[in-house]
Amino acid sequence: MEKILHLLMGAALLFTCATAFSQEKLPHQTDDKSAPVVYFTKDISADGMLKVYEALGWKPEGKTGVKVSTGEPPASNYLRPALLEKTVKAVDGVIVECKTAYPGRRNSNAEHHKVAEEHGFTKIADFDLLDEKDVVYLPIEGAEHLTKGHIVGSHFNNYGSYLVISHFKGHAMAGFGGAIKNLSIGFGSGWGDFESGKVYIHSGGKTTNGSISGDQIAFLESMAEAAKGLCDAMGKNIAFINVLNRLSVDCDCNGNPAEPDMHDIGIVASLDPLAADQAAIDMVYAAEDSAALKERIESRQGLHTLDHAAKINLGSRQYRLVEIE
Repeated sequence: MEKILHLLMGAALLFTCATAFSQEKLPHQTDDKSAPVVYFTKDISADGMLKVYEALGWKPEGKTGVKVSTGEPPASNYLRPALLEKTVKAVDGVIVECKTAYPGRRNSNAEHHKVAEEHGFTKIADFDLLDEKDVVYLPIEGAEHLTKGHIVGSHFNNYGSYLVISHFKGHAMAGFGGAIKNLSIGFGSGWGDFESGKVYIHSGGKTTNGSISGDQIAFLESMAEAAKGLCDAMGKNIAFINVLNRLSVDCDCNGNPAEPDMHDIGIVASLDPLAADQAAIDMVYAAEDSAALKERIESRQGLHTLDHAAKINLGSRQYRLVEIE
């Protein structure tokens, strides 16, 4: 009965809620009922996030990891714990992260734990560094680049479900970061006494312990492949939220990011990571003040990540958009 009521509620929303972009459909927005739903709210608050999460009707199974970026000190644009707290508590979640593959405080176990505490994450939930002790390899069917699989922290297997909450923004190498980047680079193991999933993706599958630079297209495609491996491993036990605020051209991995020069947009949530990222991209491109962010995305060929994600069936680029008031 609960499932039937949820479906009826979702259908009502689809037909009665006008979206913030209702004057003209976004490029990948559709009325096709077979397309995944992307829920959207302009309310960038703890209550707004909880509402779009609840609209998903998703029920986590087992212990739930909430994957976020803890943010590089001293002045990163990471999502503040106060924004996340109600949703994290709704899933009884553990904040999870992985070490970085570049110099900084978050590339060691002890310092990353300190940063998580300093940035307030340990005040709202327990914190777990997935790659603190070892790694595991998630197979990727038909991988063109990551033939070893997606290399993630061994604590990955301690969770039955994941809620992936991403700050949508620009990125110096990927062009933009959202759900797909969080699933790939975000979950990839960092520097340590074992192979680095982050290096493996950045190098396009060439190495696990060398430079994070490599062929750009191979890197972008490797992100999509890694995301596919993780989503296949989790099945239905994973959901995605993108927060479109403080839309800097720089990532949360930058401790001194450029100030945003465009307005905040809102929060999207979906059970499809590609749909969530495509909707966020469409909203950015529809914004009149997004020239700098669009230039960052296009100068890094960032949209190719979405092309490859669609090619390997990570998800759908077409989506139904439902606004939550």
